[in-house]
Amino acid sequence: MATPHKTPLPDALTMEVVELIGEVVARFYEDYEEAAAEHALTGAQARLLSLLSLEPLPMRKLANKLKCEPSNVTGIVDRLESRGLVERRPDPADRRVKLAAATEEGCRVAKSLRESLRFAREPLAGLAEEERVVLRGLLRRMLGADAAGL
Repeated sequence: MATPHKTPLPDALTMEVVELIGEVVARFYEDYEEAAAEHALTGAQARLLSLLSLEPLPMRKLANKLKCEPSNVTGIVDRLESRGLVERRPDPADRRVKLAAATEEGCRVAKSLRESLRFAREPLAGLAEEERVVLRGLLRRMLGADAAGL
């Protein structure tokens, strides 16, 4: 009978880095929720609007990016559409598919939202450009192929 392979326990440095990443993520989300609230948006609405400000996307792709059910995305898009921040339009490549797209006002709100993220902006401004480039490279490596297009 084969013995199960045990993964070695992480060393103290790795554990500290994991804890620091967790703290950074928690502070980023806290700041993001506050910035969203300043625009009378939920965090999910703000994330969806930010994605759509980059490019129009089909609902299924939005659901994948937000890691939620397509029915949830439909509700979020409905609420943003009622505020004039998002619109639905046919996909030029496949007219059966509807794309969600940020309106001009939606793009303005998304830009304002990004600019109001204090935690994301202030600590990074304290790093030299070379340090930010190194940090970006390390984060991309940690994310693997998913970050190649960033």
